[in-house]
Parts: sequence; structure tokens; C-alpha cells
Amino acid sequence: MSSIELKNIVKRYGDGFPAVNDVSLDVADGEFMILVGPSGCGKSTLLRMVVGLEDITDGDLLIDGRRVNEKAPRDRNLAMVFQNYALYPHLTVFENIAFPLRLNKGKHPEAEVREKVNRAAGMLELQEHLQRKPANLSGGQRQRVAMGRAIVRDADAFLFDEPLSNLDAKLRGQMRTEIARMQRRLGITTIYVTHDQTEAMTLGDRVAVLKKGVLQQCASPRELYEQPVNLFVAGFIGSPPMNFLPAKVEGSTLKLPFVDVPVTGDLAEKVAGKDLVIVGLRPEHLKDASLGGLPAGAVRFTATVDQTEWLGNEQYAYIPFEADSAVSAKLAELDRETDGERMRTQMVVNLDARSRVLEGDEAQLAFDPAQMHVFDPSTNECLTRDDEKAAAIAADSEQQRQAALRRAREREAVAS
Repeated sequence: MSSIELKNIVKRYGDGFPAVNDVSLDVADGEFMILVGPSGCGKSTLLRMVVGLEDITDGDLLIDGRRVNEKAPRDRNLAMVFQNYALYPHLTVFENIAFPLRLNKGKHPEAEVREKVNRAAGMLELQEHLQRKPANLSGGQRQRVAMGRAIVRDADAFLFDEPLSNLDAKLRGQMRTEIARMQRRLGITTIYVTHDQTEAMTLGDRVAVLKKGVLQQCASPRELYEQPVNLFVAGFIGSPPMNFLPAKVEGSTLKLPFVDVPVTGDLAEKVAGKDLVIVGLRPEHLKDASLGGLPAGAVRFTATVDQTEWLGNEQYAYIPFEADSAVSAKLAELDRETDGERMRTQMVVNLDARSRVLEGDEAQLAFDPAQMHVFDPSTNECLTRDDEKAAAIAADSEQQRQAALRRAREREAVAS
């Protein structure tokens, strides 16, 4: 296991364009770090620089405190799992997994090769497939073979480049579980690239959100969700994404499209003097007021529902609204940056399955103003971020990570 440190890493191509621009990250020993962002944000380029497949234009890359910028990939002792699996079609599963060991001729006796391959196959439930060829395997099985090849190397860290993007939705869910279980069991430092924020939120100890080669925020999934630093992070993290509503500032009141919300304290001071802000509301924070159970201080309003979707355990209501032209332009830009496909300005409400709201209804809705996120449209800064709460979430997340690693090591010790 190893720590990986990126110090002011820059990747600039021949035309001078910085694909990765001044990124600094510390990946702790045994940590599962996710690099996430929309297409073209530089996440795969950053991963390839770590493994040595791309040159570093500027900055320092350290593995266990040693600078490795000029080292060849084979000398960094990192195992990479590619999106297309990169399996050898003429070799059996056994020989595909054993391939890294065969490269070092004479270093690993045959008995050791068999022990390592069988151990990896057992971990990944591939024992019955060791004599098959990759063409006879499912996509999920091929991905597990690629992971097995990484395991037998006894590498200092695993690097994954969108490993699940070729799988269907059901298999992706299963493989997410397998990768998380394997990483905890081995306790190995892992950097994982994905554009799927569901993978990022479910797998990562911490998640680094990138936009156009620039690191926006690196934090635990919970901190990203509850305490985003800016409009981009808030809009990228969450499914369905956060609703963004224009709000005119009139004294100590924010006038949203559907309701006026009074503000006090620090927030009132931060919005003072501004004409317009953007209010972010998670779909699940909007409730059907007719069902009751609302928190004290909840703001109620009425809105006409355009469309509903019932999913059994929950349902979504879609409510269109007119946005100020300045905010519309900002939201359209954000939608492009996050690879969204927004066709109109609308609010998404995640309703309880018990709700009987239908399209065309005048729905009675409510939300707790304490759950609002407020953004400055000129700087994109989140004005409601609480640094103390964010620090507490970070400390709690690290404590949970350490506890999970201890449990995994204890289980491994008992099993062996």
C-alpha cells in the first residue's frame, strides 16, 4: 500500500491548452479516491499521468514521498484496470490473470503463480472459469478478470479508468459492490475515474470533482452533497440534480418563482446589496404538504404540476417556471458544463409514494428554508456553505474510513 501525492500537476499539450491545470491532491494510504466530472474535464488524463502513460508538464507526483515524474510505468508498481479490459483473447482466464507474473521470468515459481491466481480467482468468484477464453465470458466476468490481473501484481495502488462504462445498469450495480468489497478487503490505495456521479457517491471515501481541468472540490460524498463550494459541484452531484431557482433580493426576503422566503443572520448579510441570487433545492427536500409531518418553519406554496412519474417507492413531479434572463443564461451554461440535457427551466419534486398529486393538479408543497443552498450568480460561490459543518463531516468520514479498513483487515486475518 502507498500514499499518492499530486502537487500542482499541469498537463499542457502542444497548442498550450491545459488539459489539467494546477491540480493538487493527497491520496492517503488505503484510501479510495474518485476522480469525477463531465466529459473532457481532464480526469482520465490525470489518471494516465499518475500511472506514467502521459508526461507531466509541470508539478510533482510523489508515491510514498518519492518523486516519480520521470519513472516509467513499469517502475511505479501501479496496477491499472482499463475501460476495455485489455484482455488477451488467445489466453485462458488463468493465463490472463497470471500474465503480469509471467513477465518477470524466473522471479515467480510456478507454485507461487498458481497460488496467487487461485487466490485472486477465489476473491472474484472466477474459479469455474479459469480455463475459458475471454470471448466466452460476460462483460462482468471480463471485468473481474482484469481486476484479478491487477490483484496478483501486489501493486502499491489500483487505478481504474471508467471500468464499468461498458456494462448494463444491473451489472454496474453488482460490480460497484464487488469493487468496493475488494478494495476494503485488500486495503489498497485506489484512484478511480468515472463520469457517473452515482459510482462516485457510492464508492469513494473522497471524491475530487473536476471541471475543465481545474479541481473544484475534493471531499467525502456526504460533504459534497450537503456542503458544496460552488454552483458547479452542487449541480453535478445528486440524482436527480439540484433545482436552481432565481431569487430576487428585496431587503431580508428572497422572492422565488413560487414563494417568498425570509432570511436572517449571516445569509441576510451575505445577500444584502445583491439584486439576484440563485437558490438550490434538492428534489427530496420538497414535500407534499398535504401529507403533514413538516418541520417547524417550513415554507408552504402552491404550484401547478406539469407531469408526474411514479416509480413505486417514490414519484417525481415536474413543475415548469419562468427564470430571469440572467439566471437562464447561467443555468444553460451550467447544464452544458455538467453534460445535462435540460430542455426547459423546471423544478423537480421527489414526492412520497403516498402522494396523490397528478399532472394538472394544484399541488400543496413545502420545504425547510434551512435546507436551501444560495449561490452568488456572479462568482458561483455557495453563500450558505458552513465550513465548521463541512470540517465535522470530513472528520467523521475519515473516522468511518479507518474503521472500515480495520474491520476488513480483521476479517482477512480470521479468513487466513
